[in-house]
Amino acid sequence: MATMGVPGVAPGSGPTARRMILGTQLRRLRERAELSRSEAGYAIRGSESKISRIELGRVSFKERDVTDLLTLYGVIDPEEREPLLQLARQANKPGWWHRYNDLLPKWFDDYVGLEEAASRIQTYELLFVPGLLQTEAYARAVASHGRPEAVDDEVERRVGLRMRRQKVLARPDAPRLWAVVDESVLHRPIGGREVLRAQLEVLLEMTALPHIRLQIIPYQHSGYAAEGSFTMLRFAEPELPTIIYVEHLTGALYLEKLEEVEAYGRAMDRVAVTAETPNNSRQLLAKLRAEL
Repeated sequence: MATMGVPGVAPGSGPTARRMILGTQLRRLRERAELSRSEAGYAIRGSESKISRIELGRVSFKERDVTDLLTLYGVIDPEEREPLLQLARQANKPGWWHRYNDLLPKWFDDYVGLEEAASRIQTYELLFVPGLLQTEAYARAVASHGRPEAVDDEVERRVGLRMRRQKVLARPDAPRLWAVVDESVLHRPIGGREVLRAQLEVLLEMTALPHIRLQIIPYQHSGYAAEGSFTMLRFAEPELPTIIYVEHLTGALYLEKLEEVEAYGRAMDRVAVTAETPNNSRQLLAKLRAEL
C-alpha cells in the first residue's frame, strides 16, 4: 500500500490545528480503505458521530483510538504510523490558553487555538477595535462594560488573556492581519477620551508594521458592505480549510463549507473596496488623534 505523507505542520500551529490536520489524514485513510464512519466507529468502540468529530478535529484524541484506526485502515508501516501517532500526542498537549479555561466558553477556546495557528487573519469590525490591536486600557473598558467600578480579578484576567493573544503578531512567523473597521469605532469613546486617544496612537504604530493593514469604512458607506462583524482565518497548511468565525451573544459559528467561505470572501472584498486605502486610513487615524 502506498504511503500517504503527513503534511508539514507550520511552527506556529497549536493543538487545535494539529487536531484538524490529523483528523483530515484519518478521514483520507478511512476513505482509501473504503470504510464507512459507522464501521470505523465500531472498531474503536464508538459511534459514527465520534468518528465525525475526530475527523473534523473537534475533540482530543486517545492514542489508543488512533492506533486502532490506523491498523483498521491498513497502515502498518512504522514509518507511516509513527508520524501520525506523534501528531496525535502533540495535538493533545494543552495550549497556553488552557490556564484561562475557567474564563473561556468552549466556543471561544476553539477560536483562540485557530487564531494561534492562522497564517492570515482578516476581520471586519463594526463596534470595537479588533481584539488583536486593542490597548490594555481599551480592553479593560470593554471587559468591564465601561464600568470602572466593576474591574475585578476576573476582568483583569480577561484583559491578560487578550494581551497574551496579541503576542501572535510579534512572532517571527506572525500571521498577516488585515482589519477593516467602521469609522464609528474610532469615534466611540470606549474608556474615555484619553483611552481612545492612546488607542489611536497604538493603531498608528501597529499599522506601520508590514504585516498589519487597517482600512476604515467612512460614515457615508457604513453598513452597506456587510451586515455584521466576522473574521476569516486562513492557514499555511493545505490540510486546513479557511474558517469563518461569527460571534453572537451566546456563542459563535464556525463556517467552513465552500459556499459559506465564498460568500464571506465576497463580503470581505466589498468592505475592502468600500473602505479607504491603508494609506488614507492612516491619515484619517492621525487626524482623529490630533482632534482628541
